Amino acid sequence: MAAKILANLIVMGSSIVARALVQAYRQALQNASKSGVAQETLQNAVRRSSKVMTEQEARQILNVSETTTWEEVMKRYDTLFENNAKNGTFYLQSKVHRAKECLEAAYRDKGQGTGTPS
Repeated sequence: MAAKILANLIVMGSSIVARALVQAYRQALQNASKSGVAQETLQNAVRRSSKVMTEQEARQILNVSETTTWEEVMKRYDTLFENNAKNGTFYLQSKVHRAKECLEAAYRDKGQGTGTPS
């Protein structure tokens, strides 16, 4: 008899808590849409999912400055790419490669030679 009462109390309590959580979530969504947080969060998610590397991020990965020549960028790329091929991970190696591609496009747009045929 006591077990049945305890089971009923647990079921009723969990349903009350579930309804309260749903109501709190709805209220949080309403508050977020009023303050513009929801749109900002969505825009940040879109930005992250676009997977486009910025020139600044590429420079940080290859550890080069804006005044670095293309030849120096390629030397740095070759060193990092080879090191990650031997001792690193595929993820790091692909980041290094994407950084080179990003900077290659940036140097091409700036009119500096990249040494690659167009």
